[in-house]
Amino acid sequence: MKAVGYHQSLPITHPESLVDLELPAPVPGPRDLLVRVAAVSVNPVDTKVRRSRTPQPGQPEVLGWDAVGRVEALGAEVQGFAVGDRVYYAGAINRPGSNAELHLVDYRIAARAPKSLGDADAAGLPLTAITAWELLFDRLGVLEGGGAGQTLLVVGAAGGVGSMLVQLARQLTQLRVVGTASRPETQAWVRQLGAHAVVDHTQPLRAQLTAAGIAEVELIASLTHTDQHWAALVDVAAPQGRIGLIDDPATPLDVMALKRKALSLHWELMFTRSLFGTADMAEQGRLLARVAALVDEGRLRSTVSEHLSPINAAQLRQAHALLESGRMRGKLVLSGF
Repeated sequence: MKAVGYHQSLPITHPESLVDLELPAPVPGPRDLLVRVAAVSVNPVDTKVRRSRTPQPGQPEVLGWDAVGRVEALGAEVQGFAVGDRVYYAGAINRPGSNAELHLVDYRIAARAPKSLGDADAAGLPLTAITAWELLFDRLGVLEGGGAGQTLLVVGAAGGVGSMLVQLARQLTQLRVVGTASRPETQAWVRQLGAHAVVDHTQPLRAQLTAAGIAEVELIASLTHTDQHWAALVDVAAPQGRIGLIDDPATPLDVMALKRKALSLHWELMFTRSLFGTADMAEQGRLLARVAALVDEGRLRSTVSEHLSPINAAQLRQAHALLESGRMRGKLVLSGF
């Protein structure tokens, strides 16, 4: 089968940073779906793993954690799926990735793709939707339909996760949602997604929030460059507030700064359930099914802003370069081998 991967960690400008491969077709395990991949998306985790994970000699690393495709075969213990089903999922970080014609995924973390979206638009949803959902409801502890009288500040609201988080918070809670974005086009995007207010994270936050009539923030989702904003986030956080993170701060965070306000810190990693095989692993499949229903009802929209084709090494190198530029809005997808 065709696939795209790498033999050694290299800068994305190097022609061998990602290469076209021909690999044996995988064989499904007891709980696996064998999926013929139609579209994938590229996330910051793809670039981070490419830069940091060195493949074993003779075993190229295949990246990719978002996919849409048709089920071609089922493991003996699979329930609820049939050959021919069109599915979408975000995969597992400790298994070969989805940048391949055929891919294996545990059925518990997959769901049927939204009927109202084509393959490319659907491929932009799983990883960001799972991350945003888990961050909002599992880590920050917001209840569906709850949050009245509270404010959620989303730092990096124009990115992939931020774009989904703003929508979920507006559609499923009563929170007042404030997003941060620094350019006119990204600020407009965040407003289109439903944010009540947008502030510029390159400028002092407190003054902007005060001008918007917001004295303090009960919930903070910091999605990017947390170390750069840390002092400002602690400053605007309400006493006993919650701060949720998904990024990898370049410098250590001063957690002692949280003590005076009794603030709590929560990490979100959507791969945790599949990585450790947690008892609630199937929650990811269930929440993806819920997201698909919300999309088909017109309550959530895909956040794809860039679409490349076909899926090959040259296009994936371009995709990684775009993400590494730090100026992506929404999601980037590729379709067709």
